Amino acid sequence: MTTLAYSGYRVLLVHAHPDDETINNGATMAMYAAMGAQVTLVTCTRGEEGEVLVPGLAHLASAQSDGLGQHRELELAAAMKELGISDFRFLGNDKIRFRDSGMMGTTQNERPDVFWQADVDSAAKLLVDIIYEVKPHILITYDEIGGYGHPDHIQAHRVAMRAAELATDWKIQKIYWNAMPKSVIARGIEEMKKIGSDFFGAESVDDLPFVKDDELVTALVDGTAFVDSKMAAMKAHETQISLDGPFFALSNNLGLQVWGQEFYSLVQGKAHAPFNQDGRETDLFAGVII
Repeated sequence: MTTLAYSGYRVLLVHAHPDDETINNGATMAMYAAMGAQVTLVTCTRGEEGEVLVPGLAHLASAQSDGLGQHRELELAAAMKELGISDFRFLGNDKIRFRDSGMMGTTQNERPDVFWQADVDSAAKLLVDIIYEVKPHILITYDEIGGYGHPDHIQAHRVAMRAAELATDWKIQKIYWNAMPKSVIARGIEEMKKIGSDFFGAESVDDLPFVKDDELVTALVDGTAFVDSKMAAMKAHETQISLDGPFFALSNNLGLQVWGQEFYSLVQGKAHAPFNQDGRETDLFAGVII
């Protein structure tokens, strides 16, 4: 796909850790970038508290050398190359750097330098500066529970939404939250059961916090033409995503197109045609005025 039909259109994505962007939005990012849109990614932390799935890199863990964050910067750069994204940056500046917060109730979560402990307005103002620079037409981030409750995801949601509110000199026309319909995950659970996997960690889709009732999911980006790019970007996040793990088992079992379909809920702005047979928008930029 070589058309530059989306030249002049701009999208800003706000994520918590390196790899979140690829899992949630990799196909969307690659598709719009290939079609000429300006895609900007802001990552709020470097994921210092993540697990290390590569045995040879176990020494990078926060409990050892604490070098994981620096390594994940390299992974993010490699992933963005696969997706064709040149504008990716971390929230903060020379004086302010937000650390991965770990999970609720942990000692790491109580550190004063973690993202969860940051003042929302102060962090949002840093994002406002980026909004004024980039002038995005649409914003993509998490829902109010951060998808599944991770404190950094929740904080990224709060900061992104507050920044959109504070950016009075540039109105973002449409805001989307990442979403996953119950029907899609229900199918995934059944298919994974066939190969003896409990990847989703639940017997029923109703046990999962990140799924949405289908009627709340209002947009679907079909980026199946860019699945290969997304899978390559996922592989670039080697410390976080195992190449023989459930992500790839799911892909092999359902077909790679499962990773090319990315879902969203429109929470600000007006839905606009074209719509698919389920009444969902099929183009996040539809109706945007540039």
